[in-house]
Amino acid sequence: MLVVYNILLKVAALFVFPYYGARMLLTGKYRKGLGQRFGLLKPEIVAGMIGAPRIWVHAVSVGEVTAAAPIIASLRRRLPDACIVLSTATATGQEMAHRIVTGTDSFIYYPLDIPFVIRRVINAVHPDTFVLTETELWPNFIRHCRSRGVKVIMVNGRLSPRSFRRYALTRFFWKFVLKDLDGVGVISETDARRFRFLGVPSHRVQVFGNAKYDSLAARTAPSIQEEISLRLNIGSQEPVFLAGSTHEGEEKIIFDVYGNLLKTYPDCKLIIVPRHIERVRALLALARSAGFEDVITMTEITAGRRRHDERVIIVDVIGELFKAYSLATVVFCGGSLVPRGGQNILEAAAWGKIIFYGPFMDDFREERDLLEGAGVGITVRNGSDLLNGLLEMMADPDVLAQRGEAGHRIVAANKGAAGRYAELIADHLNPPSGAKATEGNVPPFDPQ
Repeated sequence: MLVVYNILLKVAALFVFPYYGARMLLTGKYRKGLGQRFGLLKPEIVAGMIGAPRIWVHAVSVGEVTAAAPIIASLRRRLPDACIVLSTATATGQEMAHRIVTGTDSFIYYPLDIPFVIRRVINAVHPDTFVLTETELWPNFIRHCRSRGVKVIMVNGRLSPRSFRRYALTRFFWKFVLKDLDGVGVISETDARRFRFLGVPSHRVQVFGNAKYDSLAARTAPSIQEEISLRLNIGSQEPVFLAGSTHEGEEKIIFDVYGNLLKTYPDCKLIIVPRHIERVRALLALARSAGFEDVITMTEITAGRRRHDERVIIVDVIGELFKAYSLATVVFCGGSLVPRGGQNILEAAAWGKIIFYGPFMDDFREERDLLEGAGVGITVRNGSDLLNGLLEMMADPDVLAQRGEAGHRIVAANKGAAGRYAELIADHLNPPSGAKATEGNVPPFDPQ
């Protein structure tokens, strides 16, 4: 299986490398950490890896870093002498890691899944345990860890319906990869069933909850709200409609809804945070075509180029969405009016906000069901539904506050997963003597 995978990898490289090479030359994207992706770690980075045991945590990008942060903090409390290395696959993930993760000795970029590159990096880091956050499976890396005696643990594991369908189509291959995982900690029982179905031995899968609850609950400090309020010049009593993690096809709806919202709330401001900040130019053009000339980006605000009290703010800086949610009166969470699977609605809930989203929430079904059960999350089908929902909620501040507080309590009540994941990692560093697990039976599973 690994031979076939590497043959396919070489074929794919013939097409992928020229594409990304051209993107780097034309846009500068992907240049950061390029040497590290090929296994070239600077001596000073390796020199900073001091302590034992050595734990390498991998978090692909911003979302995974958010989950990894409280787990790493909990690990550091348990193992103060450990060396903890954190890798990311994206520059935005690296920026977020430097911003919110404490207790890490070194930050690196994750290497390409090429055997000679992997060997070079593992020789440099020399981990006792490799911890992958959520679901980032690279066969060569995992197999090489296994051959070196490095334990491989998954934390905050999840498989969205879309991801599960893709993995299930090639289950014969992933069963071969997943059997090399020593422990799999997952968010929900649904995720556990999916991993068992794909081939993880039953006794290795445990349900621990979502570590993002720990991260979010810990970050909702009044000082954060005060800082961004001053930076954006938005008072605590000003009505704010915030659209977070929006995708192409949603922003036009948002601008239309906002234009109608102004008829009832003329002093309302719009903060819009696109999922991909490289689309900011398109959003600026879209805003102006919708009749909003008083629009500014966060980058312009930071540079002191504010012209007057602009009505529309486009956040074009990574890592600011969570803070911006603190200013919102009402929230729309994107990737949901178009079939993108939705985005993380827990961030707004942590701040006690009512959240609207479209029908395409396949990747966040559990979170949606949890918040809707408390009246915090509201599904809308289109712009008309969204406008009517916003007007209804904003007309009754007491209901808005009561429902929002219920969401905040849900996030606070679900804390504790990070500690459970840290315990899972520690247990595999020092397995109890005489412990013996049994494979157990894999229960039948309905892929739907």
